[in-house]
Amino acid sequence: MKLTILDPGHFHAALVQKKMYPDIDPVVDVYAPQGPDLQDYLQKIESYNRRPEYPTSWRVQVVSSPDYMERFIAEKSGAGGVVVIAGNNRRKTEYITGAVAAGFHVLGDKPMAIDAAGFTSLEEAFALAREKNVLLYDIMTERYEITTLLQKALSRIPSVFGELAQGTAEAPAVTKESIHYISKSVSGSPIKRPAWFFDVAQQGEGLVDITTHLVDLVQWECFPDAIIDYRNDIEIISARRWPTEITPVQFEQVTDLGAFPTYLEKDVQADGNLDAYMNGEIVYRIKDVYVKVSTIWNFEAATGGDTHFSVMSGTRSNLVIRQGEAQAYRPTLYVEPFEESDPAAFDPALKRALQELQQKYPGVGIERSGTAWEVTVPERYRVGHEAHFGQVTDQFLAYVKAGSLPDWEVPNMLAKYYTTTAASAEAKTSQP
Repeated sequence: MKLTILDPGHFHAALVQKKMYPDIDPVVDVYAPQGPDLQDYLQKIESYNRRPEYPTSWRVQVVSSPDYMERFIAEKSGAGGVVVIAGNNRRKTEYITGAVAAGFHVLGDKPMAIDAAGFTSLEEAFALAREKNVLLYDIMTERYEITTLLQKALSRIPSVFGELAQGTAEAPAVTKESIHYISKSVSGSPIKRPAWFFDVAQQGEGLVDITTHLVDLVQWECFPDAIIDYRNDIEIISARRWPTEITPVQFEQVTDLGAFPTYLEKDVQADGNLDAYMNGEIVYRIKDVYVKVSTIWNFEAATGGDTHFSVMSGTRSNLVIRQGEAQAYRPTLYVEPFEESDPAAFDPALKRALQELQQKYPGVGIERSGTAWEVTVPERYRVGHEAHFGQVTDQFLAYVKAGSLPDWEVPNMLAKYYTTTAASAEAKTSQP
């Protein structure tokens, strides 16, 4: 099967190619404009090809011209194959629609829509994909993180978790928070951010970017295999947004640019610093469950890196993922029984549940941690965020070979992007 990369402006495009795939031709077509985004992508692919351990063997054929999109559509060199779209989000739904119309299966980086107009276009793209008999799928890497997998698995065991609580708008039953850093390393090298990454008109606000992962996990964990109808099952209760302040020195550090480009001047404040609306919080109801998700961007971490916090509240216990200093900045899952729980009943139930988990995840264990239990995870399951891109791609290729996605995937992708884009519109209305 042929792989095509369209305008790889985000490093996620390269991460898809951090490994080889048995059914994918090593000769890859790339359609993109000339510029630093393309060069950064090519350098990453070359570094994967040259690394001493598990080197890749990609051969890249680049079509780079001002009319790259028109040539991509006209030539259809990989029609019937897979196109990866990971870059500037302003044109993403245009790219998706064009690729689907040309007969490609599309693996799209998140977010696939950043506003209400983009959501409408995405809905039309899914309808077109059904008509063209091709698959459209987004890259949800966090479904493959081991503590999230175990949190989901334990939430399906009534003797330990009970039933998922409903919560309230003031005290949601499910909370997920993601903290990210602008300055960090990817594939062992300091990341270079494109200047447009800081423009919400091109990247999207925080409410529609990283938050996509959190909303996806809520749906995937709380309602596995269930179809979610965004028209009836989603209600935005509240949404808010706030900026990350970036100094000119910090901007130059991560972009190698000595000044803010013209399109960012609208967001430069009187003190000369850039306000980028990269942070947000949504409180919403999905079916009968109240949820809060929030995304926070800071410039760089004093220690550790990106972190994830997650709580699922049941009627017998809470399942909590923490990733702070106490956990050495590694995601760690805790089972926290309620105070009124009888240890003589709960502890044996948890140990029986552990035996059930070990059938799929051999070596997983539990250790007492105060009044809670810590779920211990063998190192072989901690493959790291970058490896999850290969896992997502493997799963997508399996769907392509099968000829279909699970019945719930498309309606739930629409529910996810409705949630983020509707929340973003709500936040802008309440906080102009």
